[in-house]
Amino acid sequence: MGNEKAVLVMGDIRYDLSKHGSKSLYEYADIEFDYAITMGCGDACPNITAKNRDDWQIPDPKHMPIEEFKQIRDCIEDKVKKLIETL
Repeated sequence: MGNEKAVLVMGDIRYDLSKHGSKSLYEYADIEFDYAITMGCGDACPNITAKNRDDWQIPDPKHMPIEEFKQIRDCIEDKVKKLIETL
């Protein structure tokens, strides 16, 4: 399955993450994206071609207590909504 806390906190907002899995970036090597967003890992994602790149500097919530994990979820949601508004 994946990160159980991620499945739980996404379920709180009625999003079933239990059926999702990671994909290799190599599956997208021939696609040019409008945006490539990283989450503070410092990786440049050289295998992904993108017109725009941004690093959101979001801490990895994997080992955080559930309430902090929810705050990270909400932070990501807010940043995604703001990005969509700019498109």
